[in-house]
Amino acid sequence: MRSALMPAASPTSLLASCQLHGIEPWAYLRDLFCLLPAWPRSRVLALAPAFWKQTAEQQDTQQRLAANVFRVATCVFRPS
Repeated sequence: MRSALMPAASPTSLLASCQLHGIEPWAYLRDLFCLLPAWPRSRVLALAPAFWKQTAEQQDTQQRLAANVFRVATCVFRPS
């Protein structure tokens, strides 16, 4: 039974951590998936919800997000 719950535990924990830190979960996940492919391994902890607000405010992060075509497209499209 325990092993059956493991695949759902990580995403659930991540979303709960977002809520705990006052971060909108879907916007966080969108930005996380945009940043991860080119993000330096030495700075991966900065992407955790606990540090996200500080990381998102950094100029380097803002430039990376602004240059990501997927993020730009998903920020414009807002389903009603």
